[in-house]
Amino acid sequence: MIWIRVLVYTVVFLLIDLYFFQSLRNLLINTNQNNRNLIVSIYWLIAILEIGVGISFFYLPTDQFKEFKLYSLSVVFVLMLGKLIGCVPIFIEDITRLLKWFFQFFSPAYFSNQSVTMSRSEFISKLAILSAALPIVTLGYGMVKGAFNYQLRKHKIPIKGLGASFEGLKIVQISDIHIGSFLSKTPLKRAVDLINKQEADIVLFTGDLVNNLASEAEEFIPILKEIRAPMGVFSVLGNHDYGHYFKWPNEIKRIENLNRLKEIQKEIGWKLLENENWILEKGGENMAILGVENWSSIMRFPKYGNLEKASKGIDEISLKILMSHDPSHWDAEVNQKYKDISITFSGHTHGMQFGIEIPGIKWSPVQYVYKQWAGLYRKGDQFLHVNRGLGILGFMGRVGMRPEITVVELVKA
Repeated sequence: MIWIRVLVYTVVFLLIDLYFFQSLRNLLINTNQNNRNLIVSIYWLIAILEIGVGISFFYLPTDQFKEFKLYSLSVVFVLMLGKLIGCVPIFIEDITRLLKWFFQFFSPAYFSNQSVTMSRSEFISKLAILSAALPIVTLGYGMVKGAFNYQLRKHKIPIKGLGASFEGLKIVQISDIHIGSFLSKTPLKRAVDLINKQEADIVLFTGDLVNNLASEAEEFIPILKEIRAPMGVFSVLGNHDYGHYFKWPNEIKRIENLNRLKEIQKEIGWKLLENENWILEKGGENMAILGVENWSSIMRFPKYGNLEKASKGIDEISLKILMSHDPSHWDAEVNQKYKDISITFSGHTHGMQFGIEIPGIKWSPVQYVYKQWAGLYRKGDQFLHVNRGLGILGFMGRVGMRPEITVVELVKA
């Protein structure tokens, strides 16, 4: 029931605000009374607004309040995450104080000549404020500057036995547009312009065009139509494209939504591959592009892909490229049973839209869920590329994990 979820949400957020407020109150002890009252009033006004905005998510229809819900959710997430992190040093100090009290209570003789300070230290209060400010500032910057700060990533992939006709073949991969999170056409236009400037032979889209609804893509059809590649633009479905994360009145409506999404991909000129392959010819040589529906080794995601079906009729073709949305498919099946597939292109992880990528360090929390989560991987003669995603989902920003357009050039091994 909605009211139970609203109650739980309100209680949890209120407890976090009350607990974090201890650090602020301690720092305001020596502050002028008027200034103290003003700061406290602002703090609780923001806290009440956070809770009120959060409650509104349960009742406001997304179609009418899309922009408000997307950005408000991110702002509330950033503020509460900051305060939650800020509570950590307070909690550690409270545990320390509790232990001191415990030993003082049961060993009064030992503590009789020692001073045990039970008040909250100014240092801990400052540390709590600083701990909260750091993620708030960082994630806030990610919302303002990181969401659509596109990055080109280029790779040359050596293919064993690559035919002369396909040497130098240029492939652009994009993934996870999540077009329902685009509140303006401008960022998508910039992305399409950047894609077309690469003059790729083939463009591959590896799933999650929408967040939930096919209608999210309707107004962007003219822009997506502008993506061009002489040998074709190919696509597969991602877990979000099936509409499983939306509450439908019945299964028929969900299927209708899925069918409309497939129609949209045809309208924009993409060849949607649903457990099938497409043979391309160049200079008298052939290559096969295979596309499977979503296939994940993680149980909570749909598993509709059928690689056996997608591989039919192409045994004699040596160059095979696979599109499979979820990178867990690669280790679980592709490089175990289908060693003739040269490259698998995946997306899905977004690099969690948060991480650190500097020379010598590549880290994101998503690596604790996905072994292959961003970039290029190799096992023997097989490669996997995991695109970090073009769009955003949930949190309306990116920190240290820029949206990606991948350019791959095939070369002889």
